[in-house]
Amino acid sequence: MVLELKQSLKLTQQLIMTPQLQQAIKLLQLSRIELVDAINEELKENPLLEETPFEEEPERETVTEIPDNAASTVTKEITGEGDGRDDFDWDNYLEDYGPMGVTYSREDVELPTYENTLTKQRSLTDHLMWQLKLSHFSEEEKRIGEQIIGNLDSAGYLKATVDEITSLEKVDFDTVEQTLKKIQEFDPPGVAARDLKECLMLQVRFLGYENSLIEVILDEHLKDLETKNYNNIAKRQKVPLDEVIGAVSVINSLDPRPGLLYNEERSHYIVPDVYVFKVGDEYRIALNEDGLPRLRVSNFYREILTGSAETAGGRNCKEYIKERLQSATWMIKSIQQRQKTIYRVAESLVKFQIDFFDKGINYLKPMVLKDIADDVEMHESTISRVTTNKYIHTPRGIFELKYFFNSGINRTNGDCIASESVKEQIRRIIADENQQKPYNDSQLVEILKGSGISIARRTVAKYREMMSILPSSKRRKYF
Repeated sequence: MVLELKQSLKLTQQLIMTPQLQQAIKLLQLSRIELVDAINEELKENPLLEETPFEEEPERETVTEIPDNAASTVTKEITGEGDGRDDFDWDNYLEDYGPMGVTYSREDVELPTYENTLTKQRSLTDHLMWQLKLSHFSEEEKRIGEQIIGNLDSAGYLKATVDEITSLEKVDFDTVEQTLKKIQEFDPPGVAARDLKECLMLQVRFLGYENSLIEVILDEHLKDLETKNYNNIAKRQKVPLDEVIGAVSVINSLDPRPGLLYNEERSHYIVPDVYVFKVGDEYRIALNEDGLPRLRVSNFYREILTGSAETAGGRNCKEYIKERLQSATWMIKSIQQRQKTIYRVAESLVKFQIDFFDKGINYLKPMVLKDIADDVEMHESTISRVTTNKYIHTPRGIFELKYFFNSGINRTNGDCIASESVKEQIRRIIADENQQKPYNDSQLVEILKGSGISIARRTVAKYREMMSILPSSKRRKYF
């Protein structure tokens, strides 16, 4: 066998991801907040990029002419019954005067207005530490109490064991246990509990129900309480069912997560990427570019490349500027392409789902990514990137673009209905049901079939779980 080296030409087609294409794909799938962060980061790294300043037209100054007889005009007396009431500057009055007649000199210090003054919400840790300092604790107990408070989660439950706290503070077990019992008497009732049972027990004792049927139910029948098997509780405790229902009504009024009262999460506001407005009988689409930095290439560096400005770096400096100019141009074009793609996708969505915008969720059509991809002549992967973490503001509310892509459920007449519309119908049926005799999944199937929707029981159960709706056995209310 003879081995030899040969050269041959072969023509093949190959898809190569250029840096420009990679950047365009990356920007396409970013959310609005991530895009702003990426632009700001590029502004820091690339000196050729600069943000276009928002220039407003200067307002024309108007000069009011003073009549010649103004000096001889007599000022009328203000009676307070009409003359001069609308001329009083209430804004400056609120800014210059504090509560209870205290005045501030705005020349000495610049103070914010009352409308712009923020207050800090007290956290659960702050609330408990305040009570700890007011309590008659020894130095050792205060140290243990701080360790206990520091190991509470947002719901107020103790996540560290007594043994762990004993090991950390190097004290005996009984001291930690006694300190924990003292802290469990703090406000809110039920705080520093180690499990749900202990949390509810602490609240029951706080309300004065020691040695009652309520304590017995929490201690021995927590599983029956969860499944609402009240008949079994009444049978085993040999008490009337009405007494069990009365005890359960008290238990239902307890707070299983007492710490959340002091740990409210801040609302996360959604800024839509696209606005849809109805003007007459047509829908208009507008991109939301508020807050997005408008980029341009710096004229100073452009003059350096053309040779109109002198540089100290010579050829190397111009090579660097040329490289940064290419990167800046790619960035600007990628952002423009991203905005155009989002606009075209939103326009196609409105065209496909025109009945939803006109009549509501019951008229939402089943749709997949391929439908939009074929309409705008793009690949499905591009549509998937465009609709990820993007929101649209419509007359029906704010929705994620992914919301409009859902599977279809067959109707008895041969048509299809979107799965989101079926979920909405299930939610409405359950909302209007008799709470003492709630519908089970089989009954929901029959009700939907009466509306012309053919659906399996397991599909109803899946949709119900997706909407965080309990089964009929746990939705039933006895009182």
